Amino acid sequence: MADEAVEAELREQLLEAFGGADYPVKNQMDLVPALPNGPGTKFEAGDGEVSFTAMEMAAKLGSHQSFPYDSAESLVDDVMEGLRAEGML
Repeated sequence: MADEAVEAELREQLLEAFGGADYPVKNQMDLVPALPNGPGTKFEAGDGEVSFTAMEMAAKLGSHQSFPYDSAESLVDDVMEGLRAEGML
């Protein structure tokens, strides 16, 4: 399981990546233009301890998200909760 520093590092990356989206976002596809490498954008934290692409994350976390989102913070809160619930952290 990831420690607090790894979770903080990952949260920062997610906020940076999703912060550029045009809010409110109504679905996962609204987030794609904000990602530097689209669905292939990779998130890594803790020297590779945690690693996945945006596409992998979207496939696992669909049931943990409640669109629409009005801010990157609320989206990332649900993403982090979903990652924990799915054992990805």
